[in-house]
Amino acid sequence: MTGSKIRVAVIGAGAFGRHHARVLHELPSAELVAVADINLARAQSVAAPLGAQAVADHRELFGRIDAATLAVPTMLHAEIGVDLLAHGIDLLVEKPIAADLASADRLLAAAGQHCRILQVGHLERFNPAVEAASAMARLPLFFEVHRMSVFTPRSLDVDVVLDLMIHDIDIVLSLVESRILQIHAVGLPVLSAQADIAHVRLQFENGCVANLTASRVSTERIRKLRFFQPRQYISVDYSRQDGAIFSVDTANRIGFQPLVVERAEPLAREMAAFVSAVQTRTVPRVTGDDGRNALAVAIKIREEMDAHARVVAATIAGQPV
Repeated sequence: MTGSKIRVAVIGAGAFGRHHARVLHELPSAELVAVADINLARAQSVAAPLGAQAVADHRELFGRIDAATLAVPTMLHAEIGVDLLAHGIDLLVEKPIAADLASADRLLAAAGQHCRILQVGHLERFNPAVEAASAMARLPLFFEVHRMSVFTPRSLDVDVVLDLMIHDIDIVLSLVESRILQIHAVGLPVLSAQADIAHVRLQFENGCVANLTASRVSTERIRKLRFFQPRQYISVDYSRQDGAIFSVDTANRIGFQPLVVERAEPLAREMAAFVSAVQTRTVPRVTGDDGRNALAVAIKIREEMDAHARVVAATIAGQPV
C-alpha cells in the first residue's frame, strides 16, 4: 500500500468520531469513505459535509475500506473491532482498548491472526509537548500528574480512571522502565454512578513513584505532567503544549530553559501515524499491547478504589473493618 491513499471509515459518530472524521478528511494520505453509526441521521450529519457516505451498520463497509477508526462505547470495542479485523481491516481503537482484559485479548488475538495493524488511541503520546519531554527522560523517579475537567455527560459508561486517567497511566508506563510494585488508590462518585474523581499512587520496583489525580467534576480544566530525575525537573502543560526544564549542573547551579515544542494538533498526528503504519505495514507507536498494559493497571486501580470504598462504607456504618 506504500504511497497509495488509504480508504478509511469512522465507526461511531459521537464526540470522538466527529473529530476522527474531520481529521481523516483533511489528511492527504487518507480517503474518508464513510461514517458508520447505528443512528443513521447522526452518521449523515457527520459524513455529508465531508463528502463521505453514511451507513448504519459497519458490515456494509466490508471490502470497501482498508482501515477504520473505532469510536463507539467501550463495551462494544471487542465485538465490532474483532469483526473488522477478521475482515482484513486495520484498526485504530479509541482508548481504553476494551472494557476488560478478556476483551482486549480478543482484539490482540484477532489482529495477530489476521495480520492487521492494531493501534490504540492514547492521544497524549502524540502531544508535541509530551514527545519533547519524553525525549528528555533518562531515569524518572517521581511523577506528579493532574488531569481535571468540568463535568460533561460524555463517556459516563466508564469511570474517571478509564475516561481520563488512563491517558496518564499510559504516559507514565511508557517512561518508566520498571514493573509496578504496589498501587494505592481512592475514588469517589460525585455526579455519576461511577467514580468521578480519583487519586492514585503507583510504586515501581526501581523506586519510582507516580502520583496521579484525575477529576471530571472540576471547575477548571487542568492537564499537567511533572517528573523528577537525577539533577533535573521537567514540567509539561498538555493543553498549552509547552513546558520547562530545571537542571542542576556539577557546580550545583540551577539552570532553567523552556522545553522546545513544535505545536501541532495531537489528533492529526495520531491519525497520520496510524495511516502511515497501515501504508508501510509497520508497528504503530501505541500498540495493542500498550493499550492492554494501561488497561491492566487501570483495572487494578479500580479494584483498589473498590476496596477502599468498602472500608469507608463499613466505617460509616459503624461496622468492624
